[in-house]
Amino acid sequence: MKKLASDAGIFFTRAVQFTEEKFGQAEKTELDAHFENLLARADSTKNWTERILRQTEVLLQPNPSARVEEFLYEKLDRKVPSRVTNGELLAQYMAEAASELGPSTPYGKTLIKVSEAEKRLGAAERDFIHTASLSFLTPLRNFLEGDWKTISKERRLLQNRRLDLDACKARLKKAKAAEAKATTVPDFQETRPRNYILSASASALWNDEVDKAEQELRVAQTEFDRQAEVTRLLLEGISSTHVNHLRCLHEFVKSQTTYYAQCYRHMLDLQKQLGRFPGTFVGTTEPASPPLSSTSPTTTAATMPVVPTGAGLSPPEEAALCLEEVAPPASGTRKARVLYDYEAADSSELALLADELITVYSLPGMDPDWLIGERGNKKGKVPVTYLELLS
Repeated sequence: MKKLASDAGIFFTRAVQFTEEKFGQAEKTELDAHFENLLARADSTKNWTERILRQTEVLLQPNPSARVEEFLYEKLDRKVPSRVTNGELLAQYMAEAASELGPSTPYGKTLIKVSEAEKRLGAAERDFIHTASLSFLTPLRNFLEGDWKTISKERRLLQNRRLDLDACKARLKKAKAAEAKATTVPDFQETRPRNYILSASASALWNDEVDKAEQELRVAQTEFDRQAEVTRLLLEGISSTHVNHLRCLHEFVKSQTTYYAQCYRHMLDLQKQLGRFPGTFVGTTEPASPPLSSTSPTTTAATMPVVPTGAGLSPPEEAALCLEEVAPPASGTRKARVLYDYEAADSSELALLADELITVYSLPGMDPDWLIGERGNKKGKVPVTYLELLS
C-alpha cells in the first residue's frame, strides 16, 4: 500500500507539472541542441524505416489478404504455409490447357514451353522473396521491434526524470519564496506548514523545507543526467543502424538484380525456343477481314514478331564459316566469366558453362548484344547478358 501510494503521488506530481507546462505556468528544462537533433534524427529514421518496410512488403506480396495472413502467422509464432506464386499458377493453367487442347498441336507445344518458362519465373520469384525477406525485411523489423522499443522506453523514462526535476525546481522555488516571506513578515499561524505543527517558528520550518527541496533537487538532477546520458548513447547508435541498413539495402539490390537477370535469361531462352516453332507464329492464310493496305504481300504474315536466334546479319551457316576464317583483333580481346549455362541455338553460337572463363571480342558491324567467344579451338557468338567482363 505504501508503494502504491508513493507511485500514485509521483504520478500526480508529474501530471501537475506536465499540465502546468502545457499552459505555460511552469518552467521546462530544455535539452541541448545536439540532443534535440539526435531525437529528430531517430524519429525520422523510425518513420522512414516503417514506410520502406511496408512498401517493400507490398512489392514482395501485392495481395493485402496474403500479407495479413502472413502477419497473423508471425504473431502466433506459426510457420507461414507455402503459397504458389502467380507465375507458377499461370504455368499450371497453361500446362492443363495444353493437355486438354492437344500437346502435339503448335498451340499446345507453345503452351507447354511457355508454362515451363513461367514455372521457372515463379521459382525465381519465390527465391527472391525469401532472400529479400531474410536480408532486408528482417533487419528492418528487428530495428523497429528491438532497438526502437528500447529507445522509446528510455525516452519515456527520460521524460519522467525531466518532469521530476522540474517539479523539484518548482518546489524549491516556492519554498525559498515562502522562507523569504516568513523572514520579513513572521506569522507563525499562517506560515507554519501542516507537517511541522510542533516547529518553533515559521522561518525555521521553511528553512528545513528549503534544505529538503535542495536535497531532492540534487537527487533528481543526478538521475536526470544519468538517464540523459543513457538515452544519448542509444540515440547515437542510430548511426550504426544506418550502416547496418545500408548493408542490407545492398543485399536487397543484389538479390533483386539476380532475380531480374534470371527472369531475362529465362525469357530469352523461351523466345529462342519459340523462334524454332514457325508454325506457332504464322496466322491463317485467309484472314477474316481484308488487310488495310495491299502495298506489301507480307501483311498477312506472322502476327507476332520472331526474334532471330543469331545476332549476325548473315545466315547461321555463313556466319559460322566467317567466324572460323576471321582472326581475333590484335587488341581488344577481354576475359569474361560465364554467369549462367547457355545452350547454343545453332553452329554459329558457342555453348557456355557457368563460371568458366573465355576470351571475348567484338567484330565490326556486330550486334552490341553479342560478342565473339573463344574457348580453346572453339569459337562462336555468345550473348553479352550471360557474361561478366573481367578485363
